[in-house]
This record gives sequence, structure tokens and C-alpha cells, in this order.
Amino acid sequence: MKNLKITFVFIAFIVMASCSDDFVDVKSNNENSEDYFNSEEDYQQALIAAYDLLQSTYLNVMMGEIASDNTLAGGGDANDVAGIQQVDDMIHTQINEQLRNIWQWMYAGVNRANYILEFQDKTDFEGKEKILAQAKFLRAYYYFELVKWFGDVPFAVDTRIQFGDQFSIEKTPKEEVYAQMEEDLIYASDNLTYIPEQVGRITKGSAQALLGKIYLYQDKFDLAGAVLENLIDNGPHDLVVDYSTIFENDNENNIESVFEVQYTDQEGASFDCLQCSEGNIAVGFNGIRNYDGPLFESGFSFNVPTQEVVDEFEEGDNRFETAILDINAWAAETGATFGTGHEHTGYYNRKYISRQGDANTGDANLTNPNNYRAIRFADVLLMAAEALNRGGISDDRAQMYLNRVRERAFGDSDHNVLASGTALTNAIYHERRVELVGEGHRFFDLVRTGRAKTEIENNNGIDVIRNAEGDIISVHDDRIFQEGKNEVFPIPLIEIQLAGNQWEQNPEY
Repeated sequence: MKNLKITFVFIAFIVMASCSDDFVDVKSNNENSEDYFNSEEDYQQALIAAYDLLQSTYLNVMMGEIASDNTLAGGGDANDVAGIQQVDDMIHTQINEQLRNIWQWMYAGVNRANYILEFQDKTDFEGKEKILAQAKFLRAYYYFELVKWFGDVPFAVDTRIQFGDQFSIEKTPKEEVYAQMEEDLIYASDNLTYIPEQVGRITKGSAQALLGKIYLYQDKFDLAGAVLENLIDNGPHDLVVDYSTIFENDNENNIESVFEVQYTDQEGASFDCLQCSEGNIAVGFNGIRNYDGPLFESGFSFNVPTQEVVDEFEEGDNRFETAILDINAWAAETGATFGTGHEHTGYYNRKYISRQGDANTGDANLTNPNNYRAIRFADVLLMAAEALNRGGISDDRAQMYLNRVRERAFGDSDHNVLASGTALTNAIYHERRVELVGEGHRFFDLVRTGRAKTEIENNNGIDVIRNAEGDIISVHDDRIFQEGKNEVFPIPLIEIQLAGNQWEQNPEY
């Protein structure tokens, strides 16, 4: 895939990134619709720009883990990226740079998708519905991220948010935003095929999986089960046989990948413009501090797994060594050396830490080409199991999907779950945690199932902090999850001010 460079100019409310993507080469500063959207090529170029903001979701993934009980912020010290440290400790406020980044970057993605859909009727050509389907999926994906993080949000459909519009666009109940997501994804699934026209593009399966997830987030279990089982039965996806290979750079876009964010090692990133990176920045942030040894590269030691999530793995679970790197055990085995940063637990998110040789250009910590597996088939199976079980539809089929995941994890059927009812629900929750650890889903799983306060606060005192020798030197400070507040995050204060203070802040912030 070729490199993309395309720039649009929008207001600060939805600041855009001049970034790049993997599909084709584009150079355009023309925002005038009278001179644009006159050919299929124009629509394709605008679509590539809409894909581009997916790369910025590295921050959503990393902070989705840190906000949960799976990981601690880590980093160099207690002030290293203050916004991340605050989210970890549940003391974040409406002034938080990282939360503002998520807000800005996701709205930038919405705006780019809306730009296409604003002029969807301007020029006709064969196959245009596939472009519109991808644009609608992307709009749904960006809005889904916004609703997950912020709840009710300002909402625009088929029109760009341009300078001055922020004064008239209302903060919309998330139920209305979900309804539009559903409509967009039904259109996308009806107009796309399971096999993408180009590697990395959205497919019918991508749309079905995201639609099923959105139904699940609303407890629409019958609808979620139907669309997810349709994908399971009719789609081309399956579990990769060897779990340990899924997250390696040479096994991207594999049969298990239902939707995958594409990254490259193209130069262009800096700490002044992280969203300009072509690479998966989370990989560098997650990496081992001051590392010297085989296989891995050094990194910044953020997003370090807790002892509690390590203990969640059952004996004989072959996923553990792929998901979690025990750095003391690795150092003893290989002779590697490393440093310790803030909140060092002795563990790293092995799925997404830098491997030697992955990046051939630029700063390896900012241009890592390892793709993010945003929706895996294992996730689809577990979502289907949850919908069928919690919806009272079929515990037998729920067991079947759950045990497909477990049989790969253990290499046998001896560990299959035979429970039903609430016990099966809890088994599915457990499986989602260990199967998807490090992939950014945990906090939102806890919130949508009403378990956030119990699970996050029950972890208090378990997050042990170690020195380089593995000795416990302290425990992580207690976190208080405030129900009615911490289920969502605050709208950045400056965005409220830019909109003339018409948007009401989320409760308690």
C-alpha cells in the first residue's frame, strides 16, 4: 500500500491531523466541494482521509486498559504524561490533555466521514455504494468511541462541523447516536462483501461485528445474537490455530482479524505531533524501560499489567506467555537487563511491545508498524456467547462459542465450561478478560455490565509495585470509582468554552 498525505482545515473543536495511511498517494488542500467530488478518485481520496484517524485510536486502546483493573499507568515517574496518570488514579478532571486528544481526534474522524456523506449524491459512478458504506462504518466507529468515552455527545450527520457550527450543534442523548450507528452499520453490512477490495479495508464482517457490539452495549441481546451468529455462520473468519502468532508483525490481517487498524513505519512522528505518526505509538509507550537483550526493543514502560490480571489466568492457559511478559523471568532466562519506571509491576503487555526489526525507519517507539487488531473473531464468539446467555436465548450455543475459544487456549476440551445461567455469564466475563487483555476493552466491558465499581475497587491493595529484582516495595494507591460519574469521562473544558458554554458537563465533573 502506498502512502497518503491529505490535509483538511477545521475548527479547534475537531482539530484535524495531517497524517498518512496505507492506501494511495494523495496531495490535496482543496476543501471546496464545487471543485471536489467530481470523480470516483475524489471520493476515494476523501475516504482514505477518513480512514486516517483510525491510527490515532492507539490512545483509546492504551487508556482503555489503564482505566481498568488490568494495568497501571506506569511511565517514568508519577508526573510522566499527567493525563494518563490521572485516569489511572480516577482523579481526572475536565482539564486533561489525553482526554481532549481522544475528543478531537475522534471528531476529526467523524468530520472526514461526514464530508463524504455530505456530498454523497453529487457524482454517480459504479461502486459508489461501497465507498459510502465504508464512510458510514467509519462514522459509526468514531461515534462509538466518543459515546464510550463521553456518553451524550454533540452530534452531526451528513454534514461537516465547520467554524461557527459548534454554537448550534446540541449535545445529543447517546441513544440517538446509537440509532444512527445502527443505521450506518446496517447499510455498510448490506453493501460490502466479506472479502475486502484491498487489504485493511472494511468488510461486511467488520460492519456486522461492530453492529453486534453496539447492540450488546445497549443490552439488545436478541439483535446482537442474531447479527453475530450470522457472521459466525456465514463469514470467512476463524480462530488462528496458534494464539502466540496473532500479534506478530508478520501475521497481520489474518483469518481471525475482523477489523484491523493499519500502521506502517513511515517517518513523520514527533512528540509534538503524535497523531502525525504512521506507527502504533502505544507499542513504544508499552515497551520495556531501558531494555538490553534479545527480541524486544526499549520503550517507556506505560500500561503495565497488574498482579491481579496475571492471577486471572488459569493453570495450563497457553495464552499467558503471549499476553504477559514476566520481565524478571525473561531476564533470568536470556540475560537481558532492564530498568524500572513508575509503578513497576514486573509485567508488560507482550501483545503490543516493540520487537527488534519491526521498524526500519524513524524512531522505533513512534513509528512501530504493528497493526491493532480492533475486532478479532474470538471477540465475536465471546460477544455472541454473552448475548445468547444474558438474553436467555440459548445457553447451549453460548457454551459452544465460549468453548471454541477455550479449546484453543488450553489445547484440549478438558477445560470446557458446562455451566449455565449466572455461572456461565461469569465464565464469559472471565474469558473476555484473559482472551482480550491488553487490547483496550476491559474498562468498557466493566462499565456496560455494571461491574466497574466492584471490580476496580476490589483490586485495591493487589497492585504490587516491585523493584528490578522482583521484590515488593509498595502497593498501588487505592482508587475510588464513583458511580454516576466515572462510567464516562469529562468533556474537555476548552471544548465547552469554544461552544459558548452551551454543552452541559457530564455529572460530577
